[in-house]
Amino acid sequence: MAKGVIRYWAAAKDAAGVAEEPFEAKTLADLVADVTAGRESLAQVVRRSSFLVNGDPVGLRAHDAVALPEGATVEVLPPFAGG
Repeated sequence: MAKGVIRYWAAAKDAAGVAEEPFEAKTLADLVADVTAGRESLAQVVRRSSFLVNGDPVGLRAHDAVALPEGATVEVLPPFAGG
């Protein structure tokens, strides 16, 4: 299990009620399951969000295939409008 920090932006931050929190997880799928358990409004936002792991976009990769390294920073980026 890797330890790291998950950071929430915009609507994800509002739904989480915090800007960031520590985590322990092996994969991005494990992390998403852990942070959204019992937090339905956050789960709704996360389902529509994209992710960065240490600044690298996850893109369309399956979340269970994205291993999290020790000390990782995972960022949750909800969709946004504008430009």
